[in-house]
Formats: sequence, C-alpha cells, structure tokens
Amino acid sequence: MQKRSLRATLLAGVAAGSLVLTGCGFGGGDDGSDASGDTTTLSMLVPSYSDGTKALWQDVIEGFEKENPDVKVDLEIQSWENIESVLKTKLQGDKAPDIYGGGAFAGFAEEELLAPAEDIASAETLENFQTSFADNEKFDGTQYGLPLIASARALAYNEDLMKEAGVKEVPKTWDELLTASKAISKDTKADGYGMPLGSEEAQGESLIWFAGNGGNFGDEKSIEVDTPKNVEAAEFMQKMIKDGATQKNPGSTQRTPMLNTFIQGKLGFAYVLPQTVGQIEKENPDLKYGIAPVATNTGEPATLGVADRMLSFKNDGSKTESVKKFMDYFFTDEVYSNWVQTEGFLPTTTSVSEEMSSDETLKPFLELLPNAVFYPTTNPAWNATDGAFKSLMGQIGTGKSASDVLAEIQKKADAAK
Repeated sequence: MQKRSLRATLLAGVAAGSLVLTGCGFGGGDDGSDASGDTTTLSMLVPSYSDGTKALWQDVIEGFEKENPDVKVDLEIQSWENIESVLKTKLQGDKAPDIYGGGAFAGFAEEELLAPAEDIASAETLENFQTSFADNEKFDGTQYGLPLIASARALAYNEDLMKEAGVKEVPKTWDELLTASKAISKDTKADGYGMPLGSEEAQGESLIWFAGNGGNFGDEKSIEVDTPKNVEAAEFMQKMIKDGATQKNPGSTQRTPMLNTFIQGKLGFAYVLPQTVGQIEKENPDLKYGIAPVATNTGEPATLGVADRMLSFKNDGSKTESVKKFMDYFFTDEVYSNWVQTEGFLPTTTSVSEEMSSDETLKPFLELLPNAVFYPTTNPAWNATDGAFKSLMGQIGTGKSASDVLAEIQKKADAAK
C-alpha cells in the first residue's frame, strides 16, 4: 500500500476536524524579518508546566535579546490540553514555530520538516547532554531534539512503616522488595508496595520493572514487548500481587491517588517522581521518608526516564543561525540551571546535573539518569502500544497469565505497524 505523506494526512485531519497529535508543530511561515531586514523574529511555541512557566521563559528571552539585539523571540505558551487545537490552526495557516517545545516528533522528522540538532546547537552544547537523553532524540540515526527536561523514577520508602514491620534495610533487589513489602502489609495497617496498573501509569510502572531486568519496549524500528526478560519481570510483578505485597486491585489503581497515599504515610514503598518531593514538603512535611534507587532483579541500576525536548522546524531555513544562538544561550549553565530547577525537573546536561548533585533528596534521581530507559516514542506504533498497556496490563492483577497479557499487547503493537 502506498504510504501517505504526513502533510496530506494532517491536512485531511484538519478538514475533518479530527486531528490528533502528540505535542508538536507543523508548517511554514513568513521570513520573520522587519522591513529593514536587520532583525530576525523567531516564533516560539512551548507548553505550560506550571503557573510560572511564562515568566521563566520571558526572563530567558529578555536576557537573550539583550545579548542578541538582532533577534527577537515571539513567545506563545499553551496548555497541553489546548496545544493540539492551536497546532491545527497553525497547520491551516502554514506557520510552524521556529522553536518548539514538545513531545513525539518521529512523523515530522520522517517528513524532513525538522532541522537536525547539529544545525541548531553548537558542538559544545550538544556534547554537554547526557548520552542517554541525546540518544533518545534520534530518528534514523540523526538527532533532532535537544533534551529540555528530564524526569526519572526512584524508590520512595516510609521509614516509620519499615521500622514498625522490622525492615532494617532499604530494598535493592526484587526479592528484597517483595519481602519488605509483605512485612509491611502483614505487620502494619498500611499496604507494602503501591503498584499503579490503571490507565494513568500502567506503561510507566511496567517499564520500570522491565528495565530492572534488562528489558525495554523496543526502539524506533521495532516494538518488543513480548520478550523473555519482559515476561520474567511481569511474572514477578504478578507474584508481588499474589503474595499480598501490594494494595488491592492494582489494575484499577491510578498513579496520582497512589502517590497521595504514600504522601499521607499509608504506603510503604512507591516509585515516585522528583516533583513528589516537593509535594511531600508542602502537604506532609513531617513524613519520615527517603529516596533510593529503583529495586532491580540483580541490584544493577536502571530506571524509567521521561524527557521533553526543544525542536526547530526548518521552514525556509533562513532562521537556523538565529535559532542556534537562542539554543546555545538557553543551555548555558546559568540560564538552564535556573529554569529547570524553578520548574522542578531534572536537568539533561552533564554540567548542571553535577551542580545539582549536592541536593541529597534529588541525588538518587540524578544518579539514575545515565541508566534511564525510555519509551520508544519515535516508533510509529508507540501510541498503539501505550494504549494497549493502559488497557491490558492491569489484567495480571486478575489472574491472567503475564505471558498471555504481554503477547496480547504485542499483537496490538504489531497491528499498528
């Protein structure tokens, strides 16, 4: 069957009023120069991460424009909920943003709409990104995205519940986590381990366990769910459930309320995000807890990594040098460190990671970043795979064979090729 171009597909979607995208821009645009031709104006579309996102970007732009008076940046902030409708309008007007902060980009890279990373950032800037994150920004061997923010998962543990249950050491392996969680479930009024396999986080929880056994979801070319390493991990997840180490009904448990249960002091162990630390400080500052590396099969480091990125649509290519100036400015240590810490995320650059490593609370997250495993978002079948995990993975909590569940998820991924 003849492959339909992304541009044609998107235009048809707009006409039908049914365009569905995962955070990205598209199109062309004017040359962005004033009448004298002395000033270049860059259009910038980025999502909102917090109430302070707009002010943070405005500060960055103000500093950049002072150092680069020949370049102006036209900032547009949109919520994740609204960004798709905004992009529809931009597509209809053939006006892609020169700078875009977003999610999946494989389709646009495939259509050769994006500028390669080497064209929009200096070698010095590119070399400063942690390798695991830079590799995640590649499509067909070419890096397009500049890793903007990082988030990883680490094991949070309740010190009081561990003490009450007689658990003396923080678990480092699956077997240790099982034993400790069972003790807390048995000897306290709390649940041992929180396993959210509902539609919010089934894919994330699964990848944490798969990565802990040397597995993953595949790469840009092949989705690989039904593998021996992944099946072994899923079977251990099921053992955690069957042995009473988790909360009841993991298949219907969502991440957010599960994390709230931990924050309230009613859960022994849970995999948390860096932002959870701030939530605890705000909502239950007296909670006695700690953060440790993910428990894995062998004790070797591994975690789930999530990243957003900065991209540039080539348009007519006239603004590439100006985009490069902006990216190099933004990713300087002083500017980037302030931005990423204020937003509450982890840095993707080596130098700022080293700078933030003195924060003992964030240290476990930072130390795990080089060993992070990512979703294969550059694979066209990823969205179908993601949906299959969210709808099917919870079945391991109802007694269905873990092997059968992964086989069913694999079939849905294969059907989406």
